[in-house]
Amino acid sequence: MTEKDRELLLDLLTRQATEGLTSEESRRLAVLEGSDDDSFDLAAAALMMAELEPADALPAHLRSRIAADAADFVSTNVESSQIEKAVGEIPPRRTPLLSWLGWAVAAAALIALGINISMTRFGVTEIARNPPPTATPTPMTPAQSHDEMMAEPGMTVAKWTPAAKDGEMAKVAGDVVWSDKQQKGYVKLSGLPKNDPNASTYQLWIFEENQGDKTPIDGGTFNISSDGTVVIPIEAKLAAKNPSMFAVTVERPGGVVVSKREKVAALAKVETSRPPDA
Repeated sequence: MTEKDRELLLDLLTRQATEGLTSEESRRLAVLEGSDDDSFDLAAAALMMAELEPADALPAHLRSRIAADAADFVSTNVESSQIEKAVGEIPPRRTPLLSWLGWAVAAAALIALGINISMTRFGVTEIARNPPPTATPTPMTPAQSHDEMMAEPGMTVAKWTPAAKDGEMAKVAGDVVWSDKQQKGYVKLSGLPKNDPNASTYQLWIFEENQGDKTPIDGGTFNISSDGTVVIPIEAKLAAKNPSMFAVTVERPGGVVVSKREKVAALAKVETSRPPDA
């Protein structure tokens, strides 16, 4: 093979691996006995594989195993007859470049392919075995819910005033926020004396237009066990519409269905109304 033929062979093999050959070029490659040479195709594959980057570092034991398998592949499949065929009539000084280029790059391609496949499998397995923890929303406290509701438009708001001017309940303060649309609300109170749950309980009442003033709606019972401000969710037993006043009374343990209002602790009249709920 002349120097010109060798250069033509290299050119045709390069084109075949990168852009493809015309029928005439394929015929010329066959004449030069290069049709079965896939070294340059493997080289192109290796270049493409080199652009694939695993998301994380491959475990050392997998990398070593893949490298060993690639070495075994090269030593097993590259026989002396194939090397001699690749060398052909090329002068001795060019033998290493042309005979080993394709196979060395093929080994690189195999390693790159093995790494990416292994990383894909390893990653999927690890994710399936150890799924990322799901963030659980932290529920809001009654105080946080009260403040959030207070900031919303369309809420009914009333201020607590003591039912007595003197005595242990004379310093009751706080507010009530209520939503007709949501049928929920919160009571914020301070200054209520602690109670013994075995002897008495506090009970909330909602005065609104459906039940009238004689039979206000039961808003739930609660106890005071510490000093300071408490926030209590309203537990209305019936649907309340347009409340005009809220009251807290002292009742027997467990509460009552209808209060005699013998001991009223605090009152909260709705004097100014916000825009009604849409």
